[in-house]
Amino acid sequence: MSVTVREVMNALENFAPLPLQESYDNAGLQVGLTEAEVSGVLLCLDVTEEVISEAVELGCNLIVSHHPLLFRGLKVLSDTDMVQRCVRMAVQNDINIYSAHTNLDSAIDGVNYAIAERLGLVDVELMQQRKVPVHADARERMVLAGNGVIGYLTEGEDSLVFLQRVKQAFGVECLMHNELLQRPIQCVAICGGAGDFLLDEAIRLKADAFLTGEMHYHQYFGHAQQIQIGVLGHYQSEQYTTNILRGVIEDRFPSLALFKTTVCTNPIKYL
Repeated sequence: MSVTVREVMNALENFAPLPLQESYDNAGLQVGLTEAEVSGVLLCLDVTEEVISEAVELGCNLIVSHHPLLFRGLKVLSDTDMVQRCVRMAVQNDINIYSAHTNLDSAIDGVNYAIAERLGLVDVELMQQRKVPVHADARERMVLAGNGVIGYLTEGEDSLVFLQRVKQAFGVECLMHNELLQRPIQCVAICGGAGDFLLDEAIRLKADAFLTGEMHYHQYFGHAQQIQIGVLGHYQSEQYTTNILRGVIEDRFPSLALFKTTVCTNPIKYL
């Protein structure tokens, strides 16, 4: 049975509706035609020239990414930067590109739930919950969304042991953190990617630890023995997003060819 790009989009947007995305975001169809028949899907965190080449080699004409390729509008379509080259390359090879970004971050069972699950947290709930109106099939439904999640370890854990386990679970080359907390960690707040804006909310909710992908230098100050901060790196915190995308698509289209990229798109290297 043939599957169109639109049908894959509908499955993803039923799980993480586009209205859940932040106002600055550009989730959704990036390049391509909604009625194109899908030959295969390549899942990735970032769209790069190497990822598009991999899609061509695998015979996949649909790339589904977490981070949008087109975050800002294009005024020129040439070859002067990576985004322009990727768009040209995708069009030349009939590759469709779709991105599920902050809508997937904000959804129940989305990106932050995947992080929580990997750490074994229970009773996980969205932080800063809100209800978002979503229109589909001439009807409106209210969808629960939020920024970050908060959950609990089944038992309190020493702060150093906890941070070491986080580092191992996510393959972090360099885990940044503040002074080690001198009390057990049990309540953990999480926001993958650039989530430092939720630090104050994590403190308000009395979390013992806050994990995110990026944090500004000055935000580390003033929280010694208040909360354990752990910063994994943007890529590291969101690297398992492809598992969520795979599950959504596989559940709706079990016979569709699905691949996870073998390209590490993290642009940051460590000495």
